[in-house]
Amino acid sequence: MALHFSKQEFKKRKLAILNSMKEQKLDALLMFRQESMFWLTGYDTFGYVFFQTLILDQKGNIILLTRAPDLRQAQNTSNIEDIKIWVDKDQSNPTDDLKIILNELNLKDKKIGIEYEAYGMTGRNALRLNKSLESYCEVEDQSELITKHRVIKSQEEIVYVKKAAELADQSLDEAWKYARAGASESKILAEMQRVVLEGGGDYPANEYIIGSGHNALLCRYQSEKKILSETDQLTIEWAGTYKHYHSAMFRTIPIGKADPKHIKMHEACVEALSNCAKTLIPGKTAGDVFDMHAKTFDDLGYNEARMNACGYSLGATFSPNWMDWPMLYTGNPYVIKPGNVFFMHMILMDSDTKLAMNLGETYLVTENGNERLGKQKLDLVVL
Repeated sequence: MALHFSKQEFKKRKLAILNSMKEQKLDALLMFRQESMFWLTGYDTFGYVFFQTLILDQKGNIILLTRAPDLRQAQNTSNIEDIKIWVDKDQSNPTDDLKIILNELNLKDKKIGIEYEAYGMTGRNALRLNKSLESYCEVEDQSELITKHRVIKSQEEIVYVKKAAELADQSLDEAWKYARAGASESKILAEMQRVVLEGGGDYPANEYIIGSGHNALLCRYQSEKKILSETDQLTIEWAGTYKHYHSAMFRTIPIGKADPKHIKMHEACVEALSNCAKTLIPGKTAGDVFDMHAKTFDDLGYNEARMNACGYSLGATFSPNWMDWPMLYTGNPYVIKPGNVFFMHMILMDSDTKLAMNLGETYLVTENGNERLGKQKLDLVVL
């Protein structure tokens, strides 16, 4: 089996979840988040796009209900021993198969937690599941039960996060090497992803973001690939990924020459990132970090150009995105703790001047503060 963590680590995780289930008076938990399944058992797949669930009951039984293509996937990548298959056929309803498992576990009239906040839990699947469990048991949304454990990284996880950060640094080296007037965004993108894969890394949970000219003001991937002009701006957001753990970075690179406004925007981003890093310490809240981001930009006159969030937790996540819980936005009460990993992005998008400036880094929260995991310079690099 391709397990990436020790038996002791998996045992510790399972006991922690069972204790949380006991505190919530849950007789069982139905996991639909792929991140939860990977963290708890090592199960590694993209089969969550179909109906599948991992059942954990208070007695410690773990059962996976999935489709036939994921039988060997689970056998090869996880420590799951009990795997049930629901069969593809016209009008098939896997919640019927799930009900059989729940009956075998004597869960009728019991309290069951469900991860509704999951990409595999489509609206149709939720409707089917709720109808199946109606009058059968008590149901409670427990979408964050495992997530709240995952947000604190163990020493074994931190090894993978730091390896991801090394790959992200190498990826930026490739961007600096290939980003020139006349260069293709496609080539830059290909070289950045190449070094991650050659370094033993994985595909990221969402696409790298790359755009020049007016597309430099976009915060999402889109399929247009351009040739860099003599004077241009290139925005790239990417992540090194290792064993599905992410370490993200963000840069805007002026091409040819920097507009004086670019320089001022970059200075503002550096100041905002520095102030946020000083706030990203144990005892502060996620909302505190955002408020520092907002105050810095607002005081410098960039209120209209900034975003309403300035980052989020990172970890082992699966498509369609690498953003994890919690997010850095105003009023978020989550208290920052050692072992948290946060990507903080300082984003300025000026629609009036059509100029962009972005600076983003990943940080590991420590007992005494935090550590910036990327080791590249924060200077404005003009190519």
